[in-house]
Formats: sequence, C-alpha cells, structure tokens
Amino acid sequence: MSSETRTHAALPLLARLAGVSVAAATIVAAAGVAATAAPAADPAPTKGPCAYTPTPDEPAARPVSLPPDPRRTPDRGTVRVTLRTNQGPIGLTLDREQAPCTVQSFLHLVRKRFYDRTPCHRLTAYPTLTVLQCGDPSGTGEGGPGYRYRDELPTDLPPAPTDPTGVRRLYARGTLAMANAGPDTNGSQFFLVQADSALRPNYTVFGQVDAAGLATLDRISAGGIAPTPEDPAPVDGAPAVPVEICRAKQGR
Repeated sequence: MSSETRTHAALPLLARLAGVSVAAATIVAAAGVAATAAPAADPAPTKGPCAYTPTPDEPAARPVSLPPDPRRTPDRGTVRVTLRTNQGPIGLTLDREQAPCTVQSFLHLVRKRFYDRTPCHRLTAYPTLTVLQCGDPSGTGEGGPGYRYRDELPTDLPPAPTDPTGVRRLYARGTLAMANAGPDTNGSQFFLVQADSALRPNYTVFGQVDAAGLATLDRISAGGIAPTPEDPAPVDGAPAVPVEICRAKQGR
C-alpha cells in the first residue's frame, strides 16, 4: 500500500490529535513553571463498568454532566435517534449489544441536548475514506464533553478490499462510529460513513444510518468541501454547504 493511502486511512482524528498535542505542550510548560507544586490527583471515574473519566485538561466544549454508569450497562436491543440537520434528517439506529458504553454515553449527550445547534465540522472525500464528522459544539474538531471512556472495538468487520495487506477493515456505507484521539479516548465526536471506507479497526462502531440519513449524507457530500487559499480543491475540510445538527432526539 502506498504511503498516500496509509495517510488517508489514518485521518479521521487528525484534528483531535492536534488538539491533544497542544494541550500536552501547555501542561508540560505549566509543570516547568510550577516545579514545586504537588501533582494533582487524577480525576475519579464513574463507578460502573464504563468508567467515564473526567478530562480537566480538556474541558467540555459545552457544559454537560458525566453519563449514568449503572452496575449493569444496558446491552440488549437497539435505540432510535434522529439528528435533524439543516440539510435534512439523519436517522440512527444505535446497537447496545455492539457497544453498550458508547450507546449509554451518546444517549446521555442527546438527552442533555449537547448536540443541539452544533456543526458537522469535517467532510472527507478520499478514495478510501468518505465520512462526515460531527459532535464538537466548538466546531474546531478539538472539542468534547469533558470526559473520556474506553474503546469497544469491532471484531467482525471484513477486510477492506482496497487494502491488499489485510490490515484495514471495511467501514461500510452507513456505519456510525466514534472518532477518537488514540486508544480509549472516546468523547462526543462521531463520524457517519457516506461511502465504503478502509480503516484500521480502531474506531468503535455503535450503529447504522438509515436510508433517509444516507440520502442526506449524499446531498452533503455532493456539495463538496470548502476551498481554502492554500487548497482550492481539498479532499478534507469543512463541508462547502454548512451542516448543523439543529436538534438531536431519541426516537423518530
């Protein structure tokens, strides 16, 4: 596989990774100035199996509490969520069995209206990666809910036919998955797969997009990606037609 293809396959979270790098640099500088200060205690995670952990170094882009974390996380059945966007509805079916902690967190953010009036800040159009990324109220690609939780990675994805090495897996059209900034750093950002994409299986899959939602994604994708002075024909960036989640709600 070419280096170009490898770069494309690693792209879903470069924006978040940049944010983490900046935050880390700030922490190091602060530690150097206050060398005599006692180290801060690690924030306590929730006590259930999902262990949602506060991230004080990356505060919430919009105030929201930690999700409920019962002793037994619901892990059966599906839940319907509708994203009402300015470009049309996107219906989602969340799969509790596939990723119970992820569904628990996502539903919490929906119920707390964390996703309302938030942009979908990123669209990609690589031959092997075509997704719309949403879930950051700041619209920068660096924002989250002020907590993180562990991966629930897929184990049954077929090999991507475009990857002869067999390393990457097929994230098929209509897949709903979590964006992240490395292992066990899930927060609020997620991506919707508009066309079959090849990725390492490092992104939690927790549901599917319905037919109406795919039609909405197709319209957004057809609008292209906003050009910049540096790149008049980008394949990664903000959608040319701005996309906003006006309201996210459980149900239809």
